[in-house]
Amino acid sequence: MNFPFFIARRYLFSKKSTNAINVISAISVVGVAVGTMALVIVLSVFNGFHDLVASFFTAFDPQIEVRPTMGKTAPADDPLLLQLKQMDEVDVATECVEDQALAVFRDRQAMVTVKGVEDNFAELTHIGDILYPEDGEFQLHAANLEYGTPGIRLAGELGLGAYFPGFMKIYAPMREGQPDLTDPSTAFSVDSVISPGCVFAVKQGKYDKSYIITSIAFARRLFGLQGELSSLEFRLKPGSDIDGVKERMRNVVGEKYQVLDRYEQQADTFRIMQIEKFIAYIFLTFILMVACFNIIGSLSMLIIDKKDDVVTLRNMGASDRQIVQIFLFEGRMISALGAVLGIAVGLLLCWIQQTFGVVALGESSGSFVVDAYPVSVHYADVVVIFVTVLAMGWLSVWYPVRYLSRRLLG
Repeated sequence: MNFPFFIARRYLFSKKSTNAINVISAISVVGVAVGTMALVIVLSVFNGFHDLVASFFTAFDPQIEVRPTMGKTAPADDPLLLQLKQMDEVDVATECVEDQALAVFRDRQAMVTVKGVEDNFAELTHIGDILYPEDGEFQLHAANLEYGTPGIRLAGELGLGAYFPGFMKIYAPMREGQPDLTDPSTAFSVDSVISPGCVFAVKQGKYDKSYIITSIAFARRLFGLQGELSSLEFRLKPGSDIDGVKERMRNVVGEKYQVLDRYEQQADTFRIMQIEKFIAYIFLTFILMVACFNIIGSLSMLIIDKKDDVVTLRNMGASDRQIVQIFLFEGRMISALGAVLGIAVGLLLCWIQQTFGVVALGESSGSFVVDAYPVSVHYADVVVIFVTVLAMGWLSVWYPVRYLSRRLLG
């Protein structure tokens, strides 16, 4: 057995001549454990919100989306896009036309994003799972009538409800032709949609507050984009390697199109969440650094308490380097013990929150998307936390131990 480690272990768990040293050592372990526990819990809560937001987008966003790199639209018959549709892994491919417009219903109006999709859109996404009422049927058109399904918050803003009687008018700027300056209405293309008897609720303001889903034929007619598309959206066959297919698609289209998975489609949202998580990690690491200073105090008193033992060890043939290593091991073992205890307690509390939802988001049930703080433990984070705690503990004791030992051995 390593001699310095053996002596350090004895010093850590044996009773000291001064009881205060035992108390300070225990406080040092608890301080490191609390800081470690806080890191585990806070980062797991950030992961929980990340996964929660991802689950909302999953119900609306396609697995893979292809957009033009330059401009807003591209020809629907582009050979590159046709080649993507013919890939073996593709299960559903839907052309989409999306642009800004003005929606008017009775005496209310709002700027909206009209998303025109093909009839297989319900097969592409889980739109049927986010309709309200739950028994609502997603429809795009019937005979010569065009349906428009608004987001739930947009419906509230326009005073629509799940079902609205009559027509909602949609105005979009004319792409071609010269408007009559004496009649401003000639500068706009106007068309109408009716209610399918339901709205959708992604539970994200970006969609619920501004989107209307309708048929691609209506959108192309409204925006003057016949034969054009804004994006081509894909659902892959079960078991397909999304990352592998995405890379193959990028090799096919080159720089002419962007090929984006669900996370890349919402890159800004997830980037902000990652930055917030990183900032929380940095702040809690600084707090952990303060907790590690308790280890220095504990080791300082231990070195003074074991002055006679140091003389005995030197007489028995221990080198100065071995004596210094004894106290270094002592500090490292305190930080390692605190890290293990903190991670264990943190994981236990995360499990309790996941299972029982002890910490609620609000006083009244149903006020938020979820009733309790979401928690998701990522074991890569646990490894990073453990390494961080060990590194902080080891670095914090290195110089003080060498300095105090030099004074003692000198």
